Order: sequence, then structure tokens, then C-alpha cells
Amino acid sequence: MVQHDRSALTAPPGPEALPYEPGASEQPAAPSAPSPGRSAPAPPRSARPSRDPYFDNAKYLTIVLVACGHAWEPLTYGSRAATAAYLTVYAFHMPAFALISGYFSRSFDLSPGRVRRLVTSVVVPYLVFETAYTLFYRWARDDWGYPLSLLDPWYVMWFLLALFVWRITTPLWPALRHPVPVALGIAALASVSPDTGGDMGLQRVLAFLPCFVLGLTLRGEHFERLRTRRVRLLALPVGAGALVAAYGVAPWFDAGWFYHRGSVTGQGAPAWAGLLTTPALFGLAVLLTACFLAWVPRRHTWFTALGAGTMYGYLLHGFVIKSSRFWDWYAPAWVHTPLGELMVTALAVGGITVLCGPPVRAVFRYVVEPRMEWAFRARDEPADTPVPREAAQAKAP
Repeated sequence: MVQHDRSALTAPPGPEALPYEPGASEQPAAPSAPSPGRSAPAPPRSARPSRDPYFDNAKYLTIVLVACGHAWEPLTYGSRAATAAYLTVYAFHMPAFALISGYFSRSFDLSPGRVRRLVTSVVVPYLVFETAYTLFYRWARDDWGYPLSLLDPWYVMWFLLALFVWRITTPLWPALRHPVPVALGIAALASVSPDTGGDMGLQRVLAFLPCFVLGLTLRGEHFERLRTRRVRLLALPVGAGALVAAYGVAPWFDAGWFYHRGSVTGQGAPAWAGLLTTPALFGLAVLLTACFLAWVPRRHTWFTALGAGTMYGYLLHGFVIKSSRFWDWYAPAWVHTPLGELMVTALAVGGITVLCGPPVRAVFRYVVEPRMEWAFRARDEPADTPVPREAAQAKAP
């Protein structure tokens, strides 16, 4: 991150860092019929759908890129190589989070169960951690007058607010003939509107909306096509080319183009430029996301289980990143050497891995994935149905 005030952008996805909602293709197979003369086997206690290791792997690797991007930012001021890696990651890692979020939001509707899941997995963590980050800032900077504003997300919290807005609009997009072009048009119009930012980080919500909507339109076969040998081989020169291009533009290119904090006028460009840069950046993000997803392992690996804990890593790693800024962890000169940059990268990967692990999840589950049964009506409990006035009068003696 370049800025450390309330308006600073964060990354991700994470995505969530995403609540897992399996698609239809990931449902368990129906049990086979019992043979004649034999009793049917007892049904399993749990009919919960199995998790696809491919998407858990993708979520873990994406949150690793988030952590590395945040950790690399202070290194970009004196290292062209670090800047190139930073620009390459920022070109697609947030769009990848939004796309995966969209893919797992395909079944979202406004049914009570889905709304309950939205509240417990997005709204409550947002309220808790937005407050926690504000208190952390007050303590770390000895600024006890620093305001708490739930409509002005601080650092990593903007993505949860964006995810909430995207999710509640999900039923709209399948009703459109061309949802992705419509979302892209909205993002382009937002990019030319200087006043779109402000409360709720609306500029970023709309800027990454096309990636979320694209995820809504995808199906399992689309990801299968990415995992063919031909696509994987083509992804290598494309990714290498992006890294070389980033190295070439590193001395003068402003990474703020990938942050989407405000309109394009904030980058010194005329307002009309947003009509061109928005689809261009979207195309670049989708291309690099496809290259990334093509090389995500499809089998179970040592980090597959960590994909279920990326929300924890996403919400908690911000405290570490901000601590490194507040207390000048990057001040020693050796940190800015090639060996130091490698060590920073290793610490970022190791740190985010720990934060996604079972011990951390066990401690923070009550605020990241609260059950909140006390706040919701039981599923088998009917809602109170008001008696129509006419019926009540007819029954009156």
C-alpha cells in the first residue's frame, strides 16, 4: 500500500478470503440404489458437499499474492525488480478475488438462509474488524480522536463492503442479456466521475464489479478449459511478457491505476480516458487471471486445506502490514538488498500461511464465522403470519 490513511487501498481477496459456496458441479453424487433383497444403507450423518481442491488452492495462492503485494510496497521505492513484481501482481490479484467471489455467488438469492450467511460471513466481520482496525490505529499512532466511520472502510476492509454490495445485486445480473458489458459500462462511467469515491469506497466497488459479474457467468467447464496443456503452455510466455513489460514501465508507471481509489482524473488523465482505460485494464486483468488459474494445481496439496481459511488471513494480515509501516520495520538498509527482498517475501508467505491455519481459525472463528443462532429464527420455525383484519373481524364473536 502506498498510503496509510483511511483512504488507502488494500487488496484482497480475498477474495475472501471468500465464503465457500459450492456450485452444482461440486455436489456429492447421489447414492446408488440398494440391491434387491438388501436393506438400504443408513444415510450419512452429513450431506455437506465436498470441496473442490482446485478452488481451495486458488484461494490460498491468491491470498499469498495479496500478502506479498502488501509486503513489497515499501521495497518499490528503490528496487526496479520489486516494482515490476508489484505491478504484475496488482494488475490481476484483486480482479481474481472478485472473479472467484462471483463464481461462488452464483446461487445467491435473498432467501433467509443466504441472507443469514451474508450477515454472518460478511457484515459481522466487517463491523468487528473495521472497529478493531480503528482502535488499533488510535493506539499505534496515539491518536485517540481518530474517527470510526463504518461507511469509510479502512485498509483491507473495503473488499468486504464491496462483496456485500456485489452479493445483494447478484439476482439482477442473470436477468440481463449482456451482464458483463453492462457492468463494464458502469465501471467506465464511474471512472470518469470524480465524485464517485467518498463513502463506502464506491469507486472500487464499481471498478471491480465487472470481474465479479464475469465470475457469475462462468461454469465449471470454463475452468476446465484453462487447465489444458495447451493453455498452460501459452500462459507461460504471457506471464513472462507481463513481467518484462512491468519491468520496462516500472520507472514511470503509477500503480495507482490498479488501485481504483478515484476517477482517472486523479492520475492526471482527462476524464474521457476512463472510457478507454477501464476496458483495457479489465482485459489485462482477465488475461493474467486466466494465466494464473491455468497453473493452479487441481489435486490436493499441502496447502489445500488452507484455502478454507483465507478470510482469516485476509482480515488479520492487515495488522501485521500496518505494524511494519508504523514501526519502520523496513528502515534497515539490508532489507532493501536482493537478499532482504527475498526474506521479506518468505516472511510474507510464511505469515499468511500461519494466519490461514487451523490454530488461528480456532481462536478467531467466533468473530470471522459466527453462528449467531440467537439472532436468527430457527429454520423450522414459521414466521408469525399476521391475521388479515377482515378475517379477524369475521372470527370475532
